[in-house]
Amino acid sequence: MGFKERFITRQTPIAPLVTFRIIFGILMAYGALRFLYSGWVDELYGEPTFFFSFYGFNGVEPLGTTGMTLIYFGIALTAICVALGFLYRPAIISFFLLFTYSELVDATNYLNHYYLVVLISFLMIFMPLGSKFSLDAKLFPKKRRNTVPVWMINILIFQLCVVYFYAGFAKLNSDWLFRAMPMAVWLPERQDFPLLGFFFKQEWTAFIFSWMGAIYDCTIWIFLLWKRTRLVAYLFVLVFHLMTWSLFNIGMFPLIMIGLTPIFFSARFHEHLLGIFGYEEDWNLKERAGKSWFTFPFLIAFTAIQVLLPLRYLYYGGNVLWHEQGYRFSWRVMLLEKSGTATFRVKDPETGDEAPIRNSNHLTAFQEKQMAIQPDFILQYAHHLHDYYEEVHGIVDPEIRADVFVALNRRPSRRFIDPNVDLSQINDSFAPKEWVLPFKEMKNGN
Repeated sequence: MGFKERFITRQTPIAPLVTFRIIFGILMAYGALRFLYSGWVDELYGEPTFFFSFYGFNGVEPLGTTGMTLIYFGIALTAICVALGFLYRPAIISFFLLFTYSELVDATNYLNHYYLVVLISFLMIFMPLGSKFSLDAKLFPKKRRNTVPVWMINILIFQLCVVYFYAGFAKLNSDWLFRAMPMAVWLPERQDFPLLGFFFKQEWTAFIFSWMGAIYDCTIWIFLLWKRTRLVAYLFVLVFHLMTWSLFNIGMFPLIMIGLTPIFFSARFHEHLLGIFGYEEDWNLKERAGKSWFTFPFLIAFTAIQVLLPLRYLYYGGNVLWHEQGYRFSWRVMLLEKSGTATFRVKDPETGDEAPIRNSNHLTAFQEKQMAIQPDFILQYAHHLHDYYEEVHGIVDPEIRADVFVALNRRPSRRFIDPNVDLSQINDSFAPKEWVLPFKEMKNGN
């Protein structure tokens, strides 16, 4: 059996994808309803008057509190339809579009697992996951099927392996391994944790958590791929992610990884699992070959992007934890304890008059916190201030400068960008941001 047949074209039981569809839909519906119940729609989309964008998506605007509330209801509804396998194809396409839009509205809300959901839902568009153990299978019997091309399972496994691998790879740095940062900051804050709280204030505990976290991320995907260790590995997945979920405020990432990782298990495992709920094989169905000229180039392009995109930080050089160029979309999970203060000043070039700017007049507290440590947000905010003072106060082409100080992983605060640069005259791009000052370790090691 050749590579292409073994990993791409070979037909395999659909059961693992049925389980994946159901769990994914349930988790996404829960996440959207949790978002609505917690009042985060108003907090993140109603309170701000200015929104930060991802590069290339400047035109994406929010729909106001009412509109965004409807968006999240739409996300919940389409996720439920995905779980039930009801009108699956339009449901997953709608989910992907709605969810992706909600994340593009304000880049300060970026989290790794939001990006993962976008990627997973995009892949699911190309899979006939409503054709078995679903409402669609009952309503449209001709669409029922027992098998799918094996690439549909393998690409999901690959995507989860990428997450684990790069999360571990990113932890192989001196801060994580030799300073136990940021665990040395976070764990002492959880001294009230039942039974284990006493240990969290011990310095050695932070090092154990750091090293075990790096070892886990670097190796767990290997043990999940190996049949003999798969069950034990998944038990480690449960323990690890339940622990991080209970200790740290990292949203639904642990639940998503727990829920989606069973895709590593065999079809027979999933058939037995689903059999508890009435899943049955129907060998009278006529299977489809599932061949398409589009499949192979699509898989090559997708896998290449996922392998290369997290490595783009190498192009920028320096300390990626400091300048954060190439930081997003690279699965750098729980690596930073970073804070900053940004003082902006506006200058009228005609009169020479200069005045400080109150950031709270333009940004929420959360936005200001995120802006002060990320160069592209600093630049976007400076352009916003330029336009604001030009339109509202009538200053012709105002100059905007900022003095920004950032503290990285419990080091002393140090100047982050060149305070003499007029940020309003700089356009964002993929080029290195030369106005970001290089990170230099102090002689005393702090």
